[in-house]
Amino acid sequence: MTDSRSVRALDPGTPPERFARGWHCLGLADAFGDGKPHAVEAFGGKLVVWSDTQGDIHVLDGYCRHMGGDLTQGTVKGDEIACPFHDWRWGGDGKCKQIPYARRVPLRARTHRYPVVVRNGQVLVWHDVEGSEADHEILPPELPGVGTDAYTDWTWEVLDVPTAHCREIIDNVVDMAHFFYIHFAFPTSFRNVFENHVATQYMQSRGRPDVGGSGYGDADLVLESEASYYGPSYMINWLKVDYKGFETEVILINCHVPTSQNSFKLQYGVCVKKPDGVDEETAQYIGRRYSETFKEGFEQDVHIWLNKAPVQNPLLCEEDGPVYQLRRWYEQFYVDKADVTQEMTDRFEFEVDTTKANEFWQQEVAENLRKRAEEDGSTEEPASPQIMTGT
Repeated sequence: MTDSRSVRALDPGTPPERFARGWHCLGLADAFGDGKPHAVEAFGGKLVVWSDTQGDIHVLDGYCRHMGGDLTQGTVKGDEIACPFHDWRWGGDGKCKQIPYARRVPLRARTHRYPVVVRNGQVLVWHDVEGSEADHEILPPELPGVGTDAYTDWTWEVLDVPTAHCREIIDNVVDMAHFFYIHFAFPTSFRNVFENHVATQYMQSRGRPDVGGSGYGDADLVLESEASYYGPSYMINWLKVDYKGFETEVILINCHVPTSQNSFKLQYGVCVKKPDGVDEETAQYIGRRYSETFKEGFEQDVHIWLNKAPVQNPLLCEEDGPVYQLRRWYEQFYVDKADVTQEMTDRFEFEVDTTKANEFWQQEVAENLRKRAEEDGSTEEPASPQIMTGT
């Protein structure tokens, strides 16, 4: 019988009761510009999103403060959103502007509004349980050229993650090994830098030849990646992709909105810098193809999250990277601003030595290729997988 004192206990912890302070992306601005109210699940409730006659986008709590009518089922009238229950008209500033059947509007007729910024063609809202003013200094950066003829249009996808806290996706920032096992790539260089509100992953990788066509598993696919979270929920991933000598610059947006303490909507968008000499139709096709590739990668992640246990005390080896340091950085968005410590925001750097991992993985892939050749009846010796040097 195993001595329970020698067994590592798994602590599932409990999800934070509050939602992260910071900027959260609701989707592409174009999706909200049709003059109709739109419902967005977020922060444990429902938001109503609409654009006014000037094209400005507004976001309020989704329920009317009069008798609780669902504003997302209402009507945009002029610049206001009108409740379907009694036609109370709410402005983008959160104030009730008009009650058609009443002489006057009650002085306390105000609802919760979310500050809005449109950045890189996407709608971002500020959320803070303390009710602080929106911090425009920590917005994600503008992307030069995006939204012009130099880049393809954004593709945009949404995946529902109904039974996991959004910290699961944050942990991927430091998780070098999962790229081999989940996304079928050799990460040959892997480094992290955390500072202030930004957490960055630098990676170089090449696809696995033994699982061609799955995820990033293509021996001819070489990636050079710089991926930064700007705050708790919005990542910009700059990618240089070399596929059989054809080089492409890709921008991937990886963002999420918490819908409850233990669920979130994962969103991602892709645009591609149009290669020289490529016509418009082909360029847009390239963008869609990359979107499909990343979709498969995110679905691989979601499958894991929906079936794994939450772990507050992960048991780690050296090559697992700075998981606890990343979680300490992430914690700054879940405490009152006055309680953010220097330890959460100080610069921290860590580089994983991928030598041992890649030595083992090359042998594993070579063995997989050998077995496949035997099954196919081939007498040819399988080629060893090519690996990037990481320099």
